[in-house]
Amino acid sequence: MNCKNCNKALKDTQKYCDECGAKVIQNRLTPKVIATQVNEQFLSIDNKFFKTFIDLFKKPEDVIISYINGTRKKYIDVLQYFAVSLTLAGIQVFLMTTFFKEAFEFSSELSGNMQSIANKENNPYGNVMYDMFTKYQGLVYILTVPLSAVGSWLSYYISGERKYNYTEHLILNLYYSAQIIIITAVFSILFLVLGLNYLIVSTILTLPTFLFLFYVLKRVFKESFLNTLAKFILTLVIYMTLLILLFVLIAIVLVVITLANK
Repeated sequence: MNCKNCNKALKDTQKYCDECGAKVIQNRLTPKVIATQVNEQFLSIDNKFFKTFIDLFKKPEDVIISYINGTRKKYIDVLQYFAVSLTLAGIQVFLMTTFFKEAFEFSSELSGNMQSIANKENNPYGNVMYDMFTKYQGLVYILTVPLSAVGSWLSYYISGERKYNYTEHLILNLYYSAQIIIITAVFSILFLVLGLNYLIVSTILTLPTFLFLFYVLKRVFKESFLNTLAKFILTLVIYMTLLILLFVLIAIVLVVITLANK
């Protein structure tokens, strides 16, 4: 018997390939086999997804530093975890655009006037913001992670803490971003079911997500409260500056696309 992934010869009793680490699959695909795999990967309380999710709250330094140092079996892979978070965000957007469109409505008179202006037929800015939070939400998430990594990397690099390079800061920010995307998606769906406005939900969730970043930086770099606070603030300043530039660029691209399609 050979491994179906790398073709290395295997013993009949092997459950995993000792060359590439792939699981040996001997059964044909059936509904039962697929259900078992889904349960092992996502539903079982003992699987790596839930362990990663819980430990990113309890001991984020263990999840992040373990991955950076080469331990890849203890927790779910960072890219897989981020992909799961984007899937949940996609479900959130589907529910919002299908069943909770009113969640985007603004209650104040000023916002109502802005929305009426934006909805005018000849206004190219009409659906830009709506598209950014619906059609292109996943893309925005993907583009913002490298920016947040630049923020944390530069803030620590400037201060002389150069233990981790940019790629390793990217791993930190991927885990952090995936965690807050999952939390935001779950709570957004819950609050929307309860009838709350999306803007209110977003406002409620914003502060805890920033506090969580401070918590992650404090646990990973093990510095004093004041040192972590200073670098946290610098990280946010750099990140928000880059984020504003990104949103302006995306808005310009969407406007150009809108005008080109007319």
